Amino acid sequence: MTLAPFEIPLWADLAAVAIGALQGAMFAGRLKERRLDLLGVALIGILVGLGGGLLRDILLNQLPAAMKSNWYLLVATLAALLGMLLLRLFTRLNPLIIALDAVTIGLFAAIGTTKALAYGVPEVPAVFVGVVSAVGGSILRDVSLNLPIALMHVGSLYAIAAAAGTVLIVVLVALGANITVAATTCVIVTTLIRLGSVRFGWSLPEQRAIASWRVWRRA
Repeated sequence: MTLAPFEIPLWADLAAVAIGALQGAMFAGRLKERRLDLLGVALIGILVGLGGGLLRDILLNQLPAAMKSNWYLLVATLAALLGMLLLRLFTRLNPLIIALDAVTIGLFAAIGTTKALAYGVPEVPAVFVGVVSAVGGSILRDVSLNLPIALMHVGSLYAIAAAAGTVLIVVLVALGANITVAATTCVIVTTLIRLGSVRFGWSLPEQRAIASWRVWRRA
């Protein structure tokens, strides 16, 4: 399956990068026990903002989009610095930032999946590329800070939300849907699942809960 990738305006792509960088810097700025300096907080913000796109393009063996324009690094750096310097202000706006972050996850997932399909990647790996594109920034953040990877723990539906949206893209495209319609549906579904997990506490079963299920054995 090959098709033209889902394209969004440069300003929207940069806005998504900025939101990721802003949230990454806010996250790092709250880790008082890590004693990060200003450069450290800024670097974490940049990693979160650009990480998903970098991993996506590395998987596709392409020059990362952030290396094709001056704007990506500049916007990510500025947003990270703002997140660090105006931490108290943005903390008050946290519900809005969470909502924008949910939309950003959907955008990165849609762009990653459609770009993979456009390069001739089969459907299942294309879904994987889309999910990595959506959550790659948070993975790099946690690895850099030597923290447990958040999406692997109860209460995080980042990857599940992105996976639901990317699978939907593949199915809709296979059924002949327009790529813009498929990608927009992905963004909406991913955003709703992510916001639902925050609002209603949706999560996957904990490993210990799974282990406690009755195991049927042969008599």
